[in-house]
Amino acid sequence: MRVLAAMSGGVDSAVAAARAVDAGHDVTGIHLALSRNPQSYRSGARGCCTVEDAGDARRAADVLGIPFYVWDMSERFHADVVDDFVDEYAAGRTPNPCLRCNEKIKFAAVLDRALALGFDAVATGHYAQLVDGPDGRELHRAVDPAKDQSYVLGVLTAEQLAHALFPLGDTAKDEVRVEAARRGLSVADKPDSHDICFIADGNTAGFLRDRIGDRPGAVVDRSGRQLAVHDGAYGYTIGQRRGLRIGTPAADGRPRFVLDIEPVSGTVTVGTHDELAVRAVEASSARWCGPAPTRAAGSLSCSVQLRAHGQPVSARLEILDEPGEVRVLLDTAVHGIASGQAVVAYAGTRVIGSATIARTHGATAHGATACGVSALSTG
Repeated sequence: MRVLAAMSGGVDSAVAAARAVDAGHDVTGIHLALSRNPQSYRSGARGCCTVEDAGDARRAADVLGIPFYVWDMSERFHADVVDDFVDEYAAGRTPNPCLRCNEKIKFAAVLDRALALGFDAVATGHYAQLVDGPDGRELHRAVDPAKDQSYVLGVLTAEQLAHALFPLGDTAKDEVRVEAARRGLSVADKPDSHDICFIADGNTAGFLRDRIGDRPGAVVDRSGRQLAVHDGAYGYTIGQRRGLRIGTPAADGRPRFVLDIEPVSGTVTVGTHDELAVRAVEASSARWCGPAPTRAAGSLSCSVQLRAHGQPVSARLEILDEPGEVRVLLDTAVHGIASGQAVVAYAGTRVIGSATIARTHGATAHGATACGVSALSTG
């Protein structure tokens, strides 16, 4: 099989490419140049996509004895990931750029080009497993729960999964580093990238301020009483506790958290931790990793993950009338869920699909919505 190995310059993608070679595939390595300014996207363990990373990827390809190319996708990345990130924050939502990059770049633009060039599959260093099931290729959680990346891969369709390879899904991260050293790969001890890859200094608020500008607004409590003035609502996210600059404590002496962000007026509402509790979410733009569930089937009994590193929660998934819209009823409350994030549904370790959170509801809304809902097991 002809395989295109996406090589970021890190240890995971290098070992994934090596395993693809060991499996007998005809492998070609590529590095995605995603930054308009390749010197600006890495600072130590933060960021990626620098000239240094491209060099590390090339050296790994040389060790493996495979052809290597650099593909410039900086304009596509900027439009589909960076601009989307800024627009979402400006609209009062909290996006996940890694998920968007997988959807728009690595398994859309790259896979489309790979197939057009005659490749059969794209291999990456993601920690997830692919299993051949009765309805085609299935996406499952990785063996190493600490490194599992199935959440950010939940946007992939069945067609994309049919042309994907995740060689590291059955391996723990420390074992990958040992294997890299044994293979003579210089990236064996290279630090993992952290945080948002295109904000190398980690200052998300500053990055957004440079692109959106100051948009002063009020920080208020649930009664509407103004507690402070901020420079831009994009500097806040649902569930945030630190950096509120309220000054005075709440009447009960307990900390306050961001409950709501209103993008038009720029109003940020704060309240108690209990008021962050969510028992239901409505989401749009659903994408399914296999056959799409139908409204006629009733609700699906499943577990859902609501953050990249969140714990799974048992739930019921309902398909709504509008195409791509779903409702998720949580069996237990989850705190601090932001619109713009993804809800990813699982049947055991298998990913059913994902959708983008549009609205959240507290316990009262959950109680009313859950009335009369039946459960249909997905197995």
